[in-house]
Amino acid sequence: MSTEDREPNDLPRTSTGSDGLDDILGGGFDANRMYLYEGRPGTGKTTIALQFLLKGVRDGERGLYISLSETKRELDVVAQRHGWSLEGVDIFELVPPETSLDPDRELTVFHPAEMELSETTNLIFKEVERVNPTRVVVDSLSELRLLAQNSLRYRRQVLALKHFFTHRNCTVVLLDDLSSSQDDLQLHSIAHGVVMLEQLALEYGAERRRLRVIKMRGIRFRGGFHDFTIEKGGVRIFPRLVAAEHHRPFFGEFTLSGNSELDQLLGGGLERGTNALLIGAAGVGKSSLALTYAIAAAKRGEHAVFFAFDEGRSTIEARAKTLGLPLERYIESGNLRFQQIDPAELSPGEFAANVRKSVESDNARIIIIDSLNGYLKAMPDERFLVLQMHELLTYLAQQGVLTILVLAQHGLVGPMDTPLDISYLSDAVVMLRYFEVAGTVRRALSVVKKRSGHHEHTIREFRLTSAGITLGPPLTEFSGIFSGNPRYLARQRPKDRLNER
Repeated sequence: MSTEDREPNDLPRTSTGSDGLDDILGGGFDANRMYLYEGRPGTGKTTIALQFLLKGVRDGERGLYISLSETKRELDVVAQRHGWSLEGVDIFELVPPETSLDPDRELTVFHPAEMELSETTNLIFKEVERVNPTRVVVDSLSELRLLAQNSLRYRRQVLALKHFFTHRNCTVVLLDDLSSSQDDLQLHSIAHGVVMLEQLALEYGAERRRLRVIKMRGIRFRGGFHDFTIEKGGVRIFPRLVAAEHHRPFFGEFTLSGNSELDQLLGGGLERGTNALLIGAAGVGKSSLALTYAIAAAKRGEHAVFFAFDEGRSTIEARAKTLGLPLERYIESGNLRFQQIDPAELSPGEFAANVRKSVESDNARIIIIDSLNGYLKAMPDERFLVLQMHELLTYLAQQGVLTILVLAQHGLVGPMDTPLDISYLSDAVVMLRYFEVAGTVRRALSVVKKRSGHHEHTIREFRLTSAGITLGPPLTEFSGIFSGNPRYLARQRPKDRLNER
């Protein structure tokens, strides 16, 4: 977090109109101050500015939108597509109308070649005095910059705006589309706070939007970049998750899988407030093992959420049927929620917000992320994935949630390559491998790490059957199973212990 010294008298707060931005700022803007939203065209400045004014209308405040770049008709279209009505918001146009000028119309139309900068600011002052608003938006400063022609005159006019509003009971938001050849950092020193909005074009998938609070005098805010989307209803901001801000007391009892042999292998089960990494080749049974935990939780009446990055619901349902797991029943009852994630469309910040909602609003006690490989594709840089996953896992641990992570290794048999080493973040690691015996492919699993308690150090064969997951006795007759080169140590042909059961 970033902060500056508080002013002697704590100012009342004014909502920005965005719950996410209010959360980042710890309650909103200081009232009766001037703020700056800056960003390239298309980043959402106009939308979030309208939200600021509409929030004032809902609170019984007067709002004024001073437009130097868009017409009222254009603003009405923006509002309609978001399902808003601009009734209660005064719009003062200082742009040429789309139709011919009405000679009887009051002079409120601005054109750079026809009017001096001082006349423009005077028109703004008169309109503010006439309307007497509590909230004002000026869109955009780029037009004033063009009129000013030089940085000194431009700064003087912005200072004049600031001094004018200083003597009024009014919170002002200035918009700047950064159309100048270089950033006007001097504007940052004039504004009480600065919020930067960005739009990033990825090589594949939807564009990503994020914002950052650059400066906010006297307000403690959450620093760094915060993902946001523009959807029907306005800008939706996902504040960056800071695990240290979220604590909830809980009792760390065992969370059972519904399979007594598996729980025995894990030393009694997986504790609440921990996370387990299931790692192995594609198709070896990682998702089935995770699904077993989700069904067991739903059967106990707990809420579980299965986030699928790689497979669709129909595939998961088909797998559940082959294992004899009543997935559809618990989805219909609401105890289990299945959500398919498209990593090309969903930002990491939005995913973290989705997980938070599952825990805080829906009281989810088990979260399954299948798989980290798909989550990795949602991130432009692997370093940030590890940092975000660390914060997310810490948050879930402090909420008493059992988190199960699935990670697919590259390859099917022999030496395996892991696309991401996240084992050091995991409280428990369960390794699943294929191995070949007498011309047949079998599966083995072992708990190779568990921080929270004792566990078996054996390697057991397991199978996926119509009755669920079945575990066999320890594979004491084999060596080198996990190295990819298994060797049978006994002289007799290995028995099929699971079929004997």
